[in-house]
Amino acid sequence: MTLTVTPSAAACGATITGVDLTQKLSDDLVAEVRAHWLENKVVAFPNQPLAPEDLERFATYFGDIGEDPFFGHIEDYPNICAIQRNADEKTTIFAEFFHTDWSFMAVPPAGTALFGITIPPEGGDTLFADQVKAFEEMPDDLREKFENLTAIHSAALGYAPDGAYGEEDQKQGRSMVIKPSEKARETCEHPLVRTHHETGKQALFSSVAYIKGFDGYSTEEANALLGELYMYQTQEQFVYRHKWEKDMLVMWDNRSLLHAATGGYDGYDRLLHRVTIADTQW
Repeated sequence: MTLTVTPSAAACGATITGVDLTQKLSDDLVAEVRAHWLENKVVAFPNQPLAPEDLERFATYFGDIGEDPFFGHIEDYPNICAIQRNADEKTTIFAEFFHTDWSFMAVPPAGTALFGITIPPEGGDTLFADQVKAFEEMPDDLREKFENLTAIHSAALGYAPDGAYGEEDQKQGRSMVIKPSEKARETCEHPLVRTHHETGKQALFSSVAYIKGFDGYSTEEANALLGELYMYQTQEQFVYRHKWEKDMLVMWDNRSLLHAATGGYDGYDRLLHRVTIADTQW
């Protein structure tokens, strides 16, 4: 197989064709895909009619299957969760703030693989913000303010029983299976600037969804810093807008990117299957 890689015109992102992901891939081909993934940070594979087994197999080329601590999983496939919204649903759009997946874990996931099954004819794009580029281009005054901070991460804002996707949200008829828990209140500290252990590049590792404070700062001070950082790191010059298609697989690098969901598809079903790819170290 000969891969064709077409970079997006944005800060990150590429489309890869010339490969059939319903078939097993050779070690050499996996290494080639991995290199393109690390370089482009998010890669899309169109026209891939994957069965759940294919999706799981693809994810394991790039690492062990990771944990999804607050999601339910589809029947018969405990490694796959459904990112789902029904046409008549009135709940808020899931994950519409920029974040990196499960940053509150001691070793957050390396990547996420997401496969489009039911894609609405409009809306539902996913935004990706390149945090390597954001750090590289960060003005000196901001860099001095942020580069040595330690962030305190927690899932409480989203997944505690009183969180955004907690018990009250469940009563509103959300179709996606979310499992709130008191465990969401646990915290984990990470440097705000991380070095990617595969590429050696530094990136901002930040999420308004999961950072509850900064070590040594009051809540008021931390919230002001987080707001200022969010406004900087999600600017248009860092963002790639991905448009979905049915049977498209997308894989992104959580160590280099933030991502966010968008709405705009009221009246249409939307369903994607997700597998999380574990990392081997911080």
